[in-house]
Amino acid sequence: MSKPLLKKLRPQTRLLKSGTAPVYQGGKAVNPPVVRASTVLFETVEELASMRARRNDERIFTYGARGNPTAFALEDAVADIEGGYRTRLFPTGLAAIAMVFTTYLKPGDHVLIADCVYQPVRHFAETFMRQFGIEVTYFSADGSDIAEKARPNTKMLYVECPGSLVYELCDMRSLATLATANGWLLVADNTWGSGLQYQPLALGADVSIMAATKYLGGHSDVMMGTVTTNEKAWQQLAIMTDAFGMTVSPDDAYLVLRGIRTLAARLALHEQHALKIAHWLRDRPEVARVFCPALPDHPDHAIWQRDCKGTNGLISFEFVRADQQVAASFVNRLGLFGIGASWGGFESLATIADMKAARSVTDWSNSGAIVRLHIGLEDPDDLIEDLTQAFTG
Repeated sequence: MSKPLLKKLRPQTRLLKSGTAPVYQGGKAVNPPVVRASTVLFETVEELASMRARRNDERIFTYGARGNPTAFALEDAVADIEGGYRTRLFPTGLAAIAMVFTTYLKPGDHVLIADCVYQPVRHFAETFMRQFGIEVTYFSADGSDIAEKARPNTKMLYVECPGSLVYELCDMRSLATLATANGWLLVADNTWGSGLQYQPLALGADVSIMAATKYLGGHSDVMMGTVTTNEKAWQQLAIMTDAFGMTVSPDDAYLVLRGIRTLAARLALHEQHALKIAHWLRDRPEVARVFCPALPDHPDHAIWQRDCKGTNGLISFEFVRADQQVAASFVNRLGLFGIGASWGGFESLATIADMKAARSVTDWSNSGAIVRLHIGLEDPDDLIEDLTQAFTG
């Protein structure tokens, strides 16, 4: 139903009403356009009511807090590379993690969390979850002690694979069998694998979380988290996400969409450069161990070979000496490596890993100082020269 338009609008009104039609002739942009909107308009009251009635079961553009077309396009892209049913987007990776815990757990429930998780997960567990009566137990990264730590009220098994900092791997297929047998929800942080190099959902997980801040964005200029589920777990997540008003800006969604287009090419270079430097580090007299699941001497290398489709730019190494100041001086001498949190961008980064704070089940008290490197897209020979002068300086 068309509405009558005034024949002669005054200039101030024309400023508001001109150029608002989204229809245009011609082809389409390579990437979906940025659609910025809070208010969404409908032709009639009846159409608005119909759209609102359908939006809990269908993805419909009805209001900015329920998402936008640019974000919908990104959701589809992430669900596709993760091999999942549907995806929702969140302002940060940690927000995505928090929403998963909030969605699927209630007071009185018990969750088993892998010892190797991203450290802010521990902070959320020790603050929000314990405060609201959710019991938390940490288990060994390989899952070997899960059976003895499970309880009658266990509802969720939460893993990160490979783990943060030193890249422990679990046997996701075995964990999925165990979770199914006990009626537990199996949740995996898949930020390391980026959906391209690892797919927890295909191995039996119910929920996969990624920090799109990392490799999906790829340029260290956007914050975002994603949650992708199988069909069974989807409805509960969708309801709670809408209840919390969780969404992302279309501009951020556009940046991550743009980053995804080059993900495979970037990861191939990250892997090539990181492996070259990892092999070089193994021959350094200052280095006791190099942590990278693609190396044959990594304790979980066989699982990596079976379940992963490559590695990325992350490697860590342990100094022969335990002195943290040795590691700090080394990092401070680096010129091409930035010192900062996060990873997954085009640039190389270095940071010190405090394993005693990052683990509570595995004993790292006798290890040497550990440095985590993210190997970027710079020429690896330049990076090796920088690492050499940092070791010898």
